[in-house]
Amino acid sequence: MKRVQFNSRYLPYLLLLPQFVIITIFFYWPSAQAITSSFYIEDPFGFGSSFVGLSNYTDALGSPEYQKIARFTVAYSLIVTFLALSFGMLLALKADAVIGGQSSYKTLLIAVYAIAPPVAGLIGMMMFDQHIGPFVHLVALFGWDMKVGINYYDTAFAMIMVAVWNQIPYNFIFFLSGLQGIPASIREAAAIDCKSGTRRFWTVILPLLTPTAFFLLVINMTYSLFDTFGIIDVIVKDKPANNPITLVYKVYLDGFRGNDLGSSSAQSVILMVIVLVLTLIQFRFIERRVHYG
Repeated sequence: MKRVQFNSRYLPYLLLLPQFVIITIFFYWPSAQAITSSFYIEDPFGFGSSFVGLSNYTDALGSPEYQKIARFTVAYSLIVTFLALSFGMLLALKADAVIGGQSSYKTLLIAVYAIAPPVAGLIGMMMFDQHIGPFVHLVALFGWDMKVGINYYDTAFAMIMVAVWNQIPYNFIFFLSGLQGIPASIREAAAIDCKSGTRRFWTVILPLLTPTAFFLLVINMTYSLFDTFGIIDVIVKDKPANNPITLVYKVYLDGFRGNDLGSSSAQSVILMVIVLVLTLIQFRFIERRVHYG
């Protein structure tokens, strides 16, 4: 492998400097501010703050409301990740096998990825609206009186469906790229050895897709934890209080609506620790089972 040589020993650091500046301003500095604020109770009028130690952490972790939101966040993240990955892979397998109309098929699926999460949430609200929502009228034929924004579980169902729908195209793009990267010789050998398409998928195709699947697992977990904020905000905003929300949205409610910056900062630090632990588990234990060709 050819190594790049620089005329000056300081040039590499100079080239990396803009990236370090961006990371410091938009990650390390806010993180340090959040950690510092988590040990104080801020005056809502901005006249000062009082040191309270770990009280913000103990109050958050000991709150039944926070525990309920944490349980919902775990369930929500796992369900969204599983469904988005499953449907993304299924559609990629079908697209890989399609011969006629393949370009149109791909375009229709990929186009959804251009929709921002808040816009996806707005489209979801139109689909699940009690008065004009086509999905509400459809399930009403089967006796389901869906009330999104009022009923806890109906709202959770709508949040999950919209989040999955918005993320499927992203998974579809990467899975399809992974499938098309499998050599034709391997496909032909697999077709000879395994006549069953299901067995061929589990024994040949899926093992070759594990690097792509692992990458998408990390991305989808991050998406379900953080990037669905816009979807949740559109669906539950200005609705009754008894609605499902995630830990990220709880940070926003306490910090920006409740003006409780200390508790909000403590919750953000807890969330940051959770993400660090998940990242450690994913890259230390799960990645060991991933074989890169």
